[in-house]
Amino acid sequence: MSRQFLSYLLIGGTQFLLDWALFSLLFWLGVPVVAANLGARASAAMVGFVLNGRITFADAEGGKLGGRRLARFIVAWVLMTLVSTLLVQAVEWIWPGPLVYLAKPVVEAMLALVNFFVLKWFVYR
Repeated sequence: MSRQFLSYLLIGGTQFLLDWALFSLLFWLGVPVVAANLGARASAAMVGFVLNGRITFADAEGGKLGGRRLARFIVAWVLMTLVSTLLVQAVEWIWPGPLVYLAKPVVEAMLALVNFFVLKWFVYR
């Protein structure tokens, strides 16, 4: 499990940076918080699904991708994205302006640990 967690951190770090960069760019361009968060998370999620399936949670038989895993991944992604979007939107409602750029990575970091176990025991099992 330690190898998986280290791999998850490396791949997740890449996803994290991609997600935050895309969110920041979209929000800066005037895209509303909800749409910016959905677009950024969806882009980073596809990278993560493939890399985690082929590297992090792969077994001796190879990568763990395919239709059933993708369906479970989508369910997990929708739930995590709902939580992420609600939290980021709440920050933007309470403190409109640039604080949302800082709130986004904090929210995603909090969700990352939960997401590891969701991926391990629900998506790539």
